[in-house]
Amino acid sequence: MTNLAEPASPQPGPAYSVVVPFYNEASTIDELYRRIVATMDSLGRPYEMVFVDDGSQDETAAALGRLSEGDGRVTFVELRRNFGQTAALAAGFDQAAGETVIAMDGDLQHAPEDIPALLKPLDDGYDLVSGWRKHRVDNFWLRRFPSAVANRLMSLLSGVQIHDFGTTFKAYRRDLLQHVRLYGEMHRFIPALASAVGARICEVPIQNIVRPEGKSNYGLGRTLSVMMDLLTVRFLLRYFTRPLHLMGILALAAFFLGAGIELALVIEKAHQGWEHFHIMQVRGPWMIIAFFLMTTSVILLITGLLGELVARTHFESQGTRAYYVRRVHRKHEKP
Repeated sequence: MTNLAEPASPQPGPAYSVVVPFYNEASTIDELYRRIVATMDSLGRPYEMVFVDDGSQDETAAALGRLSEGDGRVTFVELRRNFGQTAALAAGFDQAAGETVIAMDGDLQHAPEDIPALLKPLDDGYDLVSGWRKHRVDNFWLRRFPSAVANRLMSLLSGVQIHDFGTTFKAYRRDLLQHVRLYGEMHRFIPALASAVGARICEVPIQNIVRPEGKSNYGLGRTLSVMMDLLTVRFLLRYFTRPLHLMGILALAAFFLGAGIELALVIEKAHQGWEHFHIMQVRGPWMIIAFFLMTTSVILLITGLLGELVARTHFESQGTRAYYVRRVHRKHEKP
């Protein structure tokens, strides 16, 4: 009787994936890596680190490359150019294999020592745990005040009752991220997008540390883009499956306003006499306005719907990504 060796059982994947996007953060990488390792080692479960270079112009890529060559737990994703934080996070999420995914910034404003606090609510059944910078230390007028206004608007429009949408420092169940597609600047709206698929969400206080080195890549210039993304998220959350409920109302309002003007002009012509009252000569501008409103109603309806739906199809149905990877580095992996 021949003894056949039993096939080796597959190695279990990591319990945790720590995803960190970097952009010109060469000076902080070594310390952040050391602190992440110390914190994750204390948890006593297997983990990996997924570091993404978002087209940095300093020595960030070289530093991350050295880490990936020296530590098999490090995966280094090198993007071809700077695609933005949302795309860099999406690239990291796509490479992450852990049951739980922790995302954080690479500038040392997030303390890796807060990771255990983020993980604890997941054991209680939550799907997403967001960090809350309860005591912020950054500039009031340039950062805290605009952030407070934006967070309040996001909470009202999304229905998600958390205080801090803007921080990247969050912990997710991996299966949740499979239902949330990211593009544009949507990373700050992940809680709102996650709520649409029924995720249980909570937040825990985290440290807010003054950036030790370098200059922040954020400022008032991003406020307008945040507002536009907020409107998009509101549309996706409430009207994506029934877009006519939004665009149809606007289109009908424009149509009926134009039709009302037309009807008023017809009534006036009938009152003045059909043969002696020439509408275009006497009320020409009003006729043009009425025609413009009725035409706009059709354009608004068609263009608005097609624009949003085509964008969603581009990024989701076709599997298109919002980034392009130059190379994925792992230990002992040849280029």
